Amino acid sequence: MIAVSVIALTPGEPAGVGPDLAIQLAQQPPACALVLIADPALLAERAKQLHLPFTAREWRSAPGMARLRSQGSKGRESAGQGVYVLPVKTARPVSAGRLDTANAAYVIETLKSAVTGCRRGEFDALVTGPVHKGNLNDAGISFTGHTEFLAESSNAAQPVMMLACSSLRVALVTTHLPLAAVPRAITRERLTAVLEVLHADLRNKFGIANPVILVCGLNPHAGESGHLGREEVETIEPTIKALVAKGMHLRGPVPADTAFIPSQLRGVDAVLAMYHDQGLPVLKHHDFAHAVNITLGLPFVRTSVDHGTALELAGTGKVDPSSIYAAIELAIELAKKK
Repeated sequence: MIAVSVIALTPGEPAGVGPDLAIQLAQQPPACALVLIADPALLAERAKQLHLPFTAREWRSAPGMARLRSQGSKGRESAGQGVYVLPVKTARPVSAGRLDTANAAYVIETLKSAVTGCRRGEFDALVTGPVHKGNLNDAGISFTGHTEFLAESSNAAQPVMMLACSSLRVALVTTHLPLAAVPRAITRERLTAVLEVLHADLRNKFGIANPVILVCGLNPHAGESGHLGREEVETIEPTIKALVAKGMHLRGPVPADTAFIPSQLRGVDAVLAMYHDQGLPVLKHHDFAHAVNITLGLPFVRTSVDHGTALELAGTGKVDPSSIYAAIELAIELAKKK
């Protein structure tokens, strides 16, 4: 049997569009062994609601399978291309579009199963569907985002969120923080760690030998030499200079309002924004349907859709699967480079 990549997929919030996307993927399976970590009853019910056929084999865990495949090991059967299900049960039956805090723990359990499988080599990569952070928090679960959860679960010291489409990559220094908390989170230590992870993963995971990174300022006009804020002068500029001296190819800090014009982006491999809504609106406007979220700094490959749970679309058949296909394609590509 020809070895294929094994990609785990967590559909996310069961009342959202994640299960719909899983059903759509089963209609035109990607070129991998796709393991849906979900409740089979949920998938069957959503498929019925969408008037689509759905069949999947049960996934049988095989620790170390991914490593054995990558080493070309003989004598152990590889997973075949197709759709599989690793069962995790919801606490209560799911109604499309209706949040239920009773099923919040189910979302976390699917993620834990995925992390365990990735860390022991059972899966080559993880693709995540959208979760509803509000529902998780309402259930008493402390959850700020996939990036932070996956980093903590895998003991990753410095995760970095990066979104990418065909012609643009945008990474973030801070992720899910209130805007008022961002300035004090921009420290030399944090900025150094983020840039080191971004630089290393652009080289190791994306195969860019000498990545060029454009660094945004925090304040309007990049602080106007300290007149509109001191973060650039006291933190961002000294950090950039120190890392350039070590051999990194960095530009900035540049004003965020002009960072994304074509002349600035020429020759740039990634843009580093200081906070979530400084960089991501530009990328999402540029190519929302095909944008992919990638977590850098993890001991495994993780990609995700770049949209939310879209509760109002769950079960309607009106969901665009472009982002989930793009996330899986990128996961396969990155997994092969490991």
